[in-house]
Amino acid sequence: MITIDVPGFKTLQLSHLVLDYNGTLACDGKLLEGVKDRLNDLSKQLDILVLTADTFGKARRELKEVCCRLEILSKDSQAENKLKYIEKLDANAAAAIGNGRNDCLMLKRAALGIAVLQEEGAAVETINAADILSPDIASALNLLSHPLRLIATLRS
Repeated sequence: MITIDVPGFKTLQLSHLVLDYNGTLACDGKLLEGVKDRLNDLSKQLDILVLTADTFGKARRELKEVCCRLEILSKDSQAENKLKYIEKLDANAAAAIGNGRNDCLMLKRAALGIAVLQEEGAAVETINAADILSPDIASALNLLSHPLRLIATLRS
C-alpha cells in the first residue's frame, strides 16, 4: 500500500494500480523501455492489473516478466468494462493510468487518475477526467514512486 496525504486534495491510500496497455504501457504492442522495471518495483507495494483489448496481440508475451495480472477484454464496451474492474477492486484504493477514450471512466472513478500523452496521443475527455496529465508512462509511474511530486502537483 502507498499512503500519500495531499493537502487540499485528499489522503490517498492506494492498494491497486490499474493500467491500459496500448498507448499507455506500449506503443504498437511493444512494451516501452523502462516500464518493466518500474512496474516490478511498484508491485512490491501495489497490486497491478493491466486491462486491454490487446489490439496487436502482444500483451501477454510483452508482460511475461512483469509482476502483474493481465485481463484481455472484448473489444465491445471497453470503457464500461474497465470501470467495472476498477470498482470491483475498490476504486477508492486505486490509481489508474491510461490515454484512450476507453480509459476515461476508469480514470474519473479511481482515487487517482493519470492520463499519459505519448506516441498515440490522448483523448481530450480522458485528459479532462484525470487528476494529472503526464508526458509519458515513465513520469507517471515515477509519481507513485516519488510521492512528493504528486503532492507538489495536486495540493491546493
